[in-house]
Amino acid sequence: MNQWLDERLHLSRLNDKFLRKAFPVHHSFFLGEITLFSLVILILTGIVLALSYEPSNALVVNSFDPGTTDQPNLIPAAYHSALKINAMPFGDMLRRVHHWCANIMVAASIIHMMRIYFTGAFKKPREINWWIGMLLLIFAALTAVTGYILPYDNYAYQTLGVVYGITKSVPWVGDWLAQAAFAGNFPGDGVIPRIYGYHIMLLPMILLATTGAHMLIMIKQKHTQPQYAKRLAYKKIVGVPLMTQQTPIMLLLTLLFLGIVLLFSAFIPVHPVEFFGPPSSTPIANIKPDWYLLWVFGALAIIPGFSIEILGGYITAEFIGAMVFPAIPLGLMFLVPLLDRSKENTYYAENPTNHPVRLAAGVAFMAFMLVLSLAGYKPELIASGLLTTGNANFVLWVLVFLVPAVSYFATTAIVRGIRALRDADERERALHAAPADD
Repeated sequence: MNQWLDERLHLSRLNDKFLRKAFPVHHSFFLGEITLFSLVILILTGIVLALSYEPSNALVVNSFDPGTTDQPNLIPAAYHSALKINAMPFGDMLRRVHHWCANIMVAASIIHMMRIYFTGAFKKPREINWWIGMLLLIFAALTAVTGYILPYDNYAYQTLGVVYGITKSVPWVGDWLAQAAFAGNFPGDGVIPRIYGYHIMLLPMILLATTGAHMLIMIKQKHTQPQYAKRLAYKKIVGVPLMTQQTPIMLLLTLLFLGIVLLFSAFIPVHPVEFFGPPSSTPIANIKPDWYLLWVFGALAIIPGFSIEILGGYITAEFIGAMVFPAIPLGLMFLVPLLDRSKENTYYAENPTNHPVRLAAGVAFMAFMLVLSLAGYKPELIASGLLTTGNANFVLWVLVFLVPAVSYFATTAIVRGIRALRDADERERALHAAPADD
């Protein structure tokens, strides 16, 4: 039977090419797999949720509070289906698992990209996979945002209005772009079906395509080897094959990961659609995105309002804060493989302290993003008395540039100290290893 299948499907080639691929045994290399596990769970839970979700903002009678015959309580069908999912056995639990996997996927992607950056694994010939990884991270965040809108409660409704306004702020083509992206003016009858299409078809297809390309390139180019592999077998691949050693490790990690997600989901609630109620014109104070997009909200919060007309188009603070300003750090991340000038061989993961400029730049970049995220809490900082309304923007702008600068120079100083101690240890070992004089 095996020979019959092999003659037709060439399974032996599949085994030699893919199933015998060696995987490094190091905890940091599992971050990419956690991202993949999250995507798989998101797809499976999303399929189940889609069976009970109604992608429509047409008004229906609220079966949980129908009102009276003369004045029925009408709510959007999408919001009503979210209430029904919560009322189903394990329906709320399913939503929680879906929610936490989305957050974990973004978090694991970010930490995975940090490992690649600090160990120099983005360098030639792996530049393409770095760029694909960046696209994966961006589209994962966009997928999460569209899923955040689908329950269509008042919070989601107000958030969608903000997203629509940001899209509309693009000079010259903003009106056309917003109507094309959201199926007409907001709030229109087609907005939920359009967002639903993005969330369950377009964006998942992009994620699956980029994930497949990422994995194929990784298999072709092979992993960078951890530092311990240099001592064990120089210039050779050190690891365990996918079949049958890596697969049990991955299955065990999958079960452990699923257990942690279920634990989170059992005790930590997610977005309470019942609390916010159906869409209404009543504004919600201090709308904020999830943590991974809070830095964009921070940029919007500290850029003062302005509007400049150029050739009939308007450049506004909303456009600068939500599109132009975020494009700068994202663009720098895309340029990382081109900006790095180190020529070392990338066969082995590099020690970050051997590249102090890259290490310090990465720490400064993270500090920059964290301070921008803090700026997203400007109203809370003012309300608590830590900042005043008059100096809030000035203080936050100073922090946005001062903290990364201090982080950069502090990191370089620490690395110089580490390298000085390392050089002293090497000199001492060399001195003790030198033969004694006759």
